[in-house]
Amino acid sequence: MSDHSKPDYSKDGTRRSAKAGDITLNYYEAGPEQTTGEPVGGGLPFVLLHGGGPGASAWSNFGSALPRFAQSFRTLLVDQPGFGQSDKPEVKANYFRHSAEYVVKLLDELKIDRVHLLGNSLGGGTAMRLALEHPDRVGRLVLMGPGGLSVNLFHADPTEGVQRLMDFSMNPSREALRAFISTMVVNQALVTDELVEERFADATAPGSLEAMRSMGASFWNPEWAEDGMLWREAHRLRKHTLLTWGREDRVNPLDGALVALKQIPKAQLHVFPSCGHWAQIEAADEFAEICTAFLARHVERTR
Repeated sequence: MSDHSKPDYSKDGTRRSAKAGDITLNYYEAGPEQTTGEPVGGGLPFVLLHGGGPGASAWSNFGSALPRFAQSFRTLLVDQPGFGQSDKPEVKANYFRHSAEYVVKLLDELKIDRVHLLGNSLGGGTAMRLALEHPDRVGRLVLMGPGGLSVNLFHADPTEGVQRLMDFSMNPSREALRAFISTMVVNQALVTDELVEERFADATAPGSLEAMRSMGASFWNPEWAEDGMLWREAHRLRKHTLLTWGREDRVNPLDGALVALKQIPKAQLHVFPSCGHWAQIEAADEFAEICTAFLARHVERTR
């Protein structure tokens, strides 16, 4: 393939936006160039939902993973409501439900009937809630250290990563952001000045701090807090589910996987050694291989 015909996986080249009910969501999309042969994973698109730390976005979480997944799937990286370039409406329900309903509206707008879903941390909770409330829209589910499902059996609550997230929310500074990002990875060389500056700019952009605080408050609101305890509903999930965890995760530690693994009937667990909360970055190649193989076992059946 000549250089001029290579797929464009750049941020600007893949960026899109669409209505999702009363708001607009930003997303990034790329797909397989080769369409001959049997489609992978039943031909379903693959939607990836990012985590919820300061400056988090679809691109910051999964931009580097897009070329790997786009070889096999129509891949969409979605900025959840309140993050990245998406609109930032006030959160008026538990955030997992709030975001899941907007993601479904985005799929409706794009005329996408059914997808495989991947959720990291906060996005894991969104993906889980979406799969519970709209099971007909989901094929298989990949959850990376997911929020709402992680029950810390042996670690303190809040965990180190969550505590540093709250520290930043109360006192937004580059130093607080660096301390938070340092809990994401084992390899501290990944916590570069450039990354801190990039994330700090996004975290302090107009409306971003307010949106992050509105999201966080939805988990403490007495009317909505229990709705975020997804581990209590895990037994209802009937999807094939791949739980992935970094062995050294300091945000949602590995022991948090045990209840979900026990409760979800079709769950399996893959643990990445020498890896923190960002398996898609610290174990990039293996992560893509494991997820692709898991999704490839999906067989579409007439509903």
